[in-house]
Amino acid sequence: MNDFITDEAVMMNIKKGNLSGMTLLFERYHLRLYNFFLKMGLSNDESQDLTQNLFYRMIKYRNSYREGSSVKSWIYQIARNLHTDFRKQQKKDEEMFFHSDDCTYVPSDSGCSYGEDEFERLNKAFSELSDSQKEILVLSRYQGLKYEEISKLINQSVPAIKVAVHRAIRHLRVIYMKQI
Repeated sequence: MNDFITDEAVMMNIKKGNLSGMTLLFERYHLRLYNFFLKMGLSNDESQDLTQNLFYRMIKYRNSYREGSSVKSWIYQIARNLHTDFRKQQKKDEEMFFHSDDCTYVPSDSGCSYGEDEFERLNKAFSELSDSQKEILVLSRYQGLKYEEISKLINQSVPAIKVAVHRAIRHLRVIYMKQI
């Protein structure tokens, strides 16, 4: 029965003070949001933390939701803001406590003696994209947002979004092909 209630109707009830509706939104969105943060280059733990923080922010800022607008877009705007805030704090922490020995990453050799499969190469190539390219691909390809929704989130025209997606895919392809 809960599958027939729109996100917008649930959000309007939450806005009126019925916070039990957050359970339904959590069920619908928590995995997508967790994957959004993962694809944006965060670790499992960081992605879990930001997903949890996102739902706290949704409760805290529930009155900022405007009736008639897309709940999905509103949630992803909060997710983008959280990610940006997290990256800024991370950069600030690195500048404040930078120790070059602590920042080196040594990949494990276990199970990877002769090469990586295509999925690992794609993830490696994806990690080399800029944050804005990652974001636009995650929103459009992994999270399934329409160009119009992304346009509102990023505050760019739909044609600009289409061009950005095309360029990001082309850049991803170049990086990927260099690995082969």
